[in-house]
Amino acid sequence: MKFILIIYIIALFLSSPLCAFEKETITQYSNIKDNANNPPLPPLRVMTFDKGGMGGFSEGEIAEFQNQVKDKPVAERIVFWAEQFVGTPYDTDPLGEYVTKKVIAADERVDCMYHVFRTAELALSNTPAEAQEKALNLRFHSKGILKDTVITNYDDRFQDGIDMILSGKWGKDITEELGKTIDVEGLKGLGKQKTLLKDSAIKAAEKLKSGDIIFFIKDPKRRVAGEIVGHMGIIKREGNNIYLIHASGKKGETPPQNQFNKWEVKKVSLVDYLRFMRFIGIKITRF
Repeated sequence: MKFILIIYIIALFLSSPLCAFEKETITQYSNIKDNANNPPLPPLRVMTFDKGGMGGFSEGEIAEFQNQVKDKPVAERIVFWAEQFVGTPYDTDPLGEYVTKKVIAADERVDCMYHVFRTAELALSNTPAEAQEKALNLRFHSKGILKDTVITNYDDRFQDGIDMILSGKWGKDITEELGKTIDVEGLKGLGKQKTLLKDSAIKAAEKLKSGDIIFFIKDPKRRVAGEIVGHMGIIKREGNNIYLIHASGKKGETPPQNQFNKWEVKKVSLVDYLRFMRFIGIKITRF
């Protein structure tokens, strides 16, 4: 009788709208879907800010924060800035508001790629002006062109995380150092990509460090437009706990009015996320 009751509860849970890992999410790329929402987890302690995330901070306040952490190791600065976005609403614009508006800073709403972009740019610089220069380098295959306040060549931006990895601008690809990898079809003429599959990724989690960038690789069978990376985020370690800080939501849709499934930047258990993800595996880079 107890066994039947347990099975019933599990079935009821999996059919619940709170079971986010059963939902598909559109990532940074227009018309591409995948599961970037969080698996069903109890609420975690997260950093929250009275001003509602980065969108509430002025350039002067950002400069003050940069000055406070400028002497910290790069990894600490990365997680510091990644956490400043926790609670920031998800950017549902299919291209990303920063691309549509042709600007560098659009912190009011963020998607997974912009969150990683902005985090690194602020962490690797000491002033807002330096962060702008970092953005013009890190976001593009070549270099961004800024005229007045408008980016004129966002068509040259990175649109797939695999291009970020291969560019060398986003740290060293340490995927093969973390565990057993397999070759996953790369498409786009890029060849096969060394990838940690789910089980290997879970085992490798203990080797990750704060500030690592995690790229979630899509199964070739589920790709829509040749995309390889379907989602990305930042790793943070707190003692023996390992967290994923990432922007979670759906592109091109209206956010739900559901306090238990908000589309925003979240900080969640990495291992739990890996267990329930629909991605085939991960790749990791480290500055």
